[in-house]
Amino acid sequence: MTVPRTKAEDYSSHWVNLASAKLGACARICSDDFFASMHRMLNDEPPVWQEGVFDDHGKWMDGWESRRRRTPGHDWCVVQLARPGAIHGVEIDTRFFTGNYPPEISVEACISEHEIPDEKVNWHEIVRRSPVQGDSFHQYPLDGEGPFSHVRLNMFPDGGLARFRVYGEPRVDWEAVQNDAVDLASALNGAIALSCNDQHYGDIRYLLTPGRGVNMGDGWETRRRREPGNDWVIIALAHAGTIESIDIDTAHFKGNYPESVDIRGARLRAISLESLESQSESWETLLEKSPLSADAEHHFSKVNPIGPITHVRVNIHPDGGLSRVRLFGKIALPA
Repeated sequence: MTVPRTKAEDYSSHWVNLASAKLGACARICSDDFFASMHRMLNDEPPVWQEGVFDDHGKWMDGWESRRRRTPGHDWCVVQLARPGAIHGVEIDTRFFTGNYPPEISVEACISEHEIPDEKVNWHEIVRRSPVQGDSFHQYPLDGEGPFSHVRLNMFPDGGLARFRVYGEPRVDWEAVQNDAVDLASALNGAIALSCNDQHYGDIRYLLTPGRGVNMGDGWETRRRREPGNDWVIIALAHAGTIESIDIDTAHFKGNYPESVDIRGARLRAISLESLESQSESWETLLEKSPLSADAEHHFSKVNPIGPITHVRVNIHPDGGLSRVRLFGKIALPA
């Protein structure tokens, strides 16, 4: 169940990274992070190598790295997830860690109301002690275990890794909000950016994260389009629902924001990604083509009443960048 895979599967197209710093996950405590801060391993951006860069403790590394252990035991770090959820997969990335990676790791999980779980909690091993390779990518598929609020990453005996991801389904009390308008495009609620035609400069997943973008890199941006047509992204909503209003944010996009946007929607059951992409052009129009402006928040309260939907296709014309997409609506109760 927890054998690492060398060929990466795209967990992000199925589940939310509950250990995402951008979503609010936080490394709360660790045994040691002398060489590199525990917080870095939760960064959403891919790790980088900085040749010849040193700090007071030694070579600067983009990840979490402990000192060389000279006593019995092993190093560990407790991460509070962005939201409690059922865990479907764990990823360990040791990119750029070659002579300083841990030979083995394991992962435990628990549920706790405290930022740092107390000694009374029961930790459950979700990834058994497993070998790790340097400068490599490891995946550990799970069976939706949980819900858990915290995970503890163990390194045996010490060392460093670049990134730590925990993919799962956020736990949301939908009954408590069934009469409220909620953001059904929020990753914290379980929405997922599934596909797009281009993301040359940015990541579609950032569209669904909390807050406004901190810079132009904190959003989705396509290359300059030189052919007819327009760019698009498909989003699976956190829950089937009826959309009542829409917010589109072009924060920091000034000379490269889209001229306009329209949104289509559909209520779907299980469907392949290929079919999803091919059919999405004919979905019903939720938001008519509307002009956008630079570095601004746009609120659209006039949307077409197309009923409950599960997916949307956001079309930008002809290209450019968006910072955030919010789709506020009431959830659809099961038939």
